Amino acid sequence: MRKLVALVLFCFVSVAHAQLTIEITQGVDNPTRIAVVPMGWSGNEPLPEDISRIVSNNLERSGQFDAVPRTSMLSFPSSEADVFYRDWRVMGTEFLLIGDIQQQAGRYFVTYHLYDILAQRKVISAGKVDGGAAQLRDIAHHISDKVYEKITGIEGAFSTQILYVEAFQNTGTQDNFRLMLSDADGARPRMLLESDEPLLSPTWSPDGRQVAYVSFETTRPAIFVQNLATGEREQVTNFTGLNGAPAFSPDGSALALVLSKDGNPEIYTLDLASRRFTRITNHYAIDTEPSWTSDGKGIVFTSNRGGKPQIYKVTLASGRVERLTFDGEYNARGRVSRDGKTLVMVHQRGGVFHIAAQDLATGTLRILTETNLDESPTIAPNGAMLLYATRFGGKGILAAVSLDAGTKYRLPSKQGDVREPAWSPFF
Repeated sequence: MRKLVALVLFCFVSVAHAQLTIEITQGVDNPTRIAVVPMGWSGNEPLPEDISRIVSNNLERSGQFDAVPRTSMLSFPSSEADVFYRDWRVMGTEFLLIGDIQQQAGRYFVTYHLYDILAQRKVISAGKVDGGAAQLRDIAHHISDKVYEKITGIEGAFSTQILYVEAFQNTGTQDNFRLMLSDADGARPRMLLESDEPLLSPTWSPDGRQVAYVSFETTRPAIFVQNLATGEREQVTNFTGLNGAPAFSPDGSALALVLSKDGNPEIYTLDLASRRFTRITNHYAIDTEPSWTSDGKGIVFTSNRGGKPQIYKVTLASGRVERLTFDGEYNARGRVSRDGKTLVMVHQRGGVFHIAAQDLATGTLRILTETNLDESPTIAPNGAMLLYATRFGGKGILAAVSLDAGTKYRLPSKQGDVREPAWSPFF
């Protein structure tokens, strides 16, 4: 019997399922050394979340930072009067983050200060943020974003989220599928949908309020759009044949998708207000896997019109199609970075599928991953990292790599295979 369960996002938390854990495998050669001191707390009960630990883990996961272990700290200052620069310089510390947490009327008020130890500048960044107990991780991610941006000059993406599909065996050999959502670090997984039919190609709307995906619950592939706050979902395609690979336009007004309703897989757009479909490509070859250029004026897609799968771009105003990839016999699943400068893709070399990045101005291609069977790349909204699906230890996992290939980490699941990641926009 076909089973389908849609859940309201904020009413169900499935911690037991698809909890992703971080395993850092590679960082930059000379990471910035930072001490994130346990924040001062005078409450009678332990805090529900260790904010400082989350901040420290976030910064280390970026690969740009080396966090001082708590066991090596000579003191635990929570105010400026307790900061002794010489002690931290002796440990090679470059930056110091301290803070204090107060509780009033059920809310937590967190004050933090970031110090430049080498320059002995008192405070280079400071802030105050508050929230309830359920928002302590959000507060930690917010502080991480601010510290990361202040030191690196790049906007932090720790407060973002990821979508992914979990495949598992429920009973016997029957595969079940869950559409999951979690923090960018894999914490707080929430199930959006459960089905005994495959779920594919999850993608975010640019405002982060909706997701689209492909479900086989109607016995053939169909595209659904789901509201994250309410759990309400709508089927937007019901054509015979292929209905797949949805991608929201940068302004959220349209979906790019693949339909074979006219006999051959082609790229279409769907205006979400009028529900009008427009055919974008018209070729005897297979055109698939659309994604939008950052300015919304073009669509990047995979096609075998040249004999082998390669990545092309169609300019919407003129219909002009140009080939983007020439290095290698197989390039697919192209995604353009937010700044429009980089194209990431699945690239085959030596019979092995890797994730690669191509500079769109120069055409230079760089292999980013050393694993195999890599697929489904998705770029963080700040352009610093990308997630992809791969195999490790005989199971499907998610992994991450920086666009310069200097930082790498894995996010294996405690149970089930995970695949099809999609990184959220900034909220």
